[in-house]
Amino acid sequence: MKNPSPIARNVVVTGNVQGVFFRDCTRREARRLGVTGWVRNRPDGRVEAHLEGPPEAVEEIVGWCRSGPRHAEVVDLHVTDAEPGGFDRFAIR
Repeated sequence: MKNPSPIARNVVVTGNVQGVFFRDCTRREARRLGVTGWVRNRPDGRVEAHLEGPPEAVEEIVGWCRSGPRHAEVVDLHVTDAEPGGFDRFAIR
């Protein structure tokens, strides 16, 4: 069976998501799932990520972002489709 084409999603996470290891935990989860892209803190207090890879893996990490790490309090998650950028790893920006 052929590998599915990679997909990409941009997510913006609102809530108590900075200062609770959200970015580092997202990076660990992405690497575990084989997802590439990046995650960063935004000046407005939200966290933004670009996630790309196999559809099942991307959807799994998007689902993970709905709750985040243990000390995070996610209030909202805005998900949009994106074009894969061909990243070769997952980075914290």
